Amino acid sequence: SDDMIFTEPGAGISYSNYKFGQYGPQYGGNVHSLIYRPWDQSYEGIRQASIFLQHVHPGPEITEERYWDLKGQAYFIRGYLYWLLLRKYGPVPILPDEGIDYEVSYKDLAYPRNTYNECAEYISEQMLLAAELLESNRDSRSISRPTKGSALAVRAKAYLYAASPLMNGNPEMSSFVDDQGKQLISQQYDEEKWAKAAAAALDVIKLGKYKIYVAPKRVVGGLWGAYPKTVEPPYHPVYSERTWEEGGWKDIDPLDSYRSLFNGDLYVNENPELIFSRGDNQLNDEYGIQSMSRHQMPVSKGGGWNCHGITGKQCDAYGMNDGKPFDRATAPKGFTQKDGEYPYLRKDVWLEYANREPRFYASVAFSGALWGGTSASDAANREFQTFYYYGEDDGRKIVSTDDRWIPTGIGMMKFVNPKESYASGGTAYPKVDPAIRYADILLMYAEALNELTSTYQIPSWDGRETYTVSRDIPAMKAAVLPVRLRGGVPNYDEVGMGDPYTNPEELRKALKRERQIEFLGENQRYYDLRRWKDAPEEESQMIYGCNTTVPKESREFFYEQVVVPSVQTSWSMKKYFWPINYEELKRNARLTQAPGWPSFD
Repeated sequence: SDDMIFTEPGAGISYSNYKFGQYGPQYGGNVHSLIYRPWDQSYEGIRQASIFLQHVHPGPEITEERYWDLKGQAYFIRGYLYWLLLRKYGPVPILPDEGIDYEVSYKDLAYPRNTYNECAEYISEQMLLAAELLESNRDSRSISRPTKGSALAVRAKAYLYAASPLMNGNPEMSSFVDDQGKQLISQQYDEEKWAKAAAAALDVIKLGKYKIYVAPKRVVGGLWGAYPKTVEPPYHPVYSERTWEEGGWKDIDPLDSYRSLFNGDLYVNENPELIFSRGDNQLNDEYGIQSMSRHQMPVSKGGGWNCHGITGKQCDAYGMNDGKPFDRATAPKGFTQKDGEYPYLRKDVWLEYANREPRFYASVAFSGALWGGTSASDAANREFQTFYYYGEDDGRKIVSTDDRWIPTGIGMMKFVNPKESYASGGTAYPKVDPAIRYADILLMYAEALNELTSTYQIPSWDGRETYTVSRDIPAMKAAVLPVRLRGGVPNYDEVGMGDPYTNPEELRKALKRERQIEFLGENQRYYDLRRWKDAPEEESQMIYGCNTTVPKESREFFYEQVVVPSVQTSWSMKKYFWPINYEELKRNARLTQAPGWPSFD
């Protein structure tokens, strides 16, 4: 999206392929495979789940209790795979639950796309069936298996997407039709969809099972280092005097509270915020999160690949430690003069990186940032600074064919463990995929409520109660506050910048920024920008970053933001949804291609 960049030309997967939409049916290689593989794999999984549901029965090897749980898992898998398809490809064909007779002709096997609303409702139905059967908790050996909360959370996400501008009354998609000319995206705006999304998120909240994770305050440690002493946020008359349980940050470490969610310090079964994870799959050497963290780490001392970074836009999105927005025009210039002069910073760090919110330091590997690497054998490879100036070990190289440098001059720290190192003697730390977090549910709830102008009566998932849903300002504040407090910053209306909760448009902007910060690298922003219809603006802007042609001797000019030619982007309507493979279109004569992409004929 517009938040991260990568440089991996040797892998056959070019950044420009994605950014310029060069991944359609006419392109081959790895790009081609990565775009079409999810379609085939998802429908194969759907087929297997349907077969299982048709044929599984209790018996000597499957107890009655186990039988019902397995059925719940199968309903979840079927619904979840449709959700993954819907998010990528838009409206997709919903196959008969009883399966397909593969002995009949291709003509009889042809199914058209269902509408987006039909897909969302089908996913909801599957998740309700799953929620009725699934367990509420899993032990450590089966922690990645779905639960009741997982099913309800996926249902909430499907409803939120269906309510969003791309799918809810969008004339721009009027030409997206099936083989009979039926429009697949709703052309009439329906506000009640937001109410259903809010109620679905509330279903998850009212389970009372999940909560925002916080790490305890650390009273030992230095002012900087892999595990520094807790840096208390600027004094707040309420939050600085209250413990977390009382509604404050007095006894927590905001930096550790956030980064531990992703870097392997927090075991998955100890994380009360994690609703669903695909944990073990993330060990993949090429595509897993553990591999991603190595792509982010420095070459020089960390043994990493130094080719994943973030954009100047993303860097500037993080606010100040008092909760106010970062303002480049008024930000201080110059460099730190000694270690610990500012929280988390060592000597020679650009002052624009000082006094930023804790999530900034957990996520951004700015030039001069400290990398932990404390598991490395050699002391020189532990707790070291990395600079991205021209000619430096991890900066832009004199040899143009060397791709191990970050074009924006801004690296990414999120997901990297402070102990992690690929240098001699170092250890890699397993990570889990935070597929759905409770923070997401809270922000989804606030977002959905913010779009309402009327009051709605929506039944709970199990029909036991009816929610009265409206633009409830106290409810929105209560949903956003834990996410902000964990990050060590006050709520939006407490930073002296007005009260966006009284203005739907301003709160919409604030929530979009919150999601941009909170979910960096979690496979959210790409889809958020599309469902909001913000992608045409945000993804067509030029990518800015530091001036990587500047050497250390002229370092103050390195931080003047410039256009980065090698990681530019473009936008066209076809990038809203992924294309379907020519071979699939040939097999299924009723299947229509996504808007903007060529069909085989």
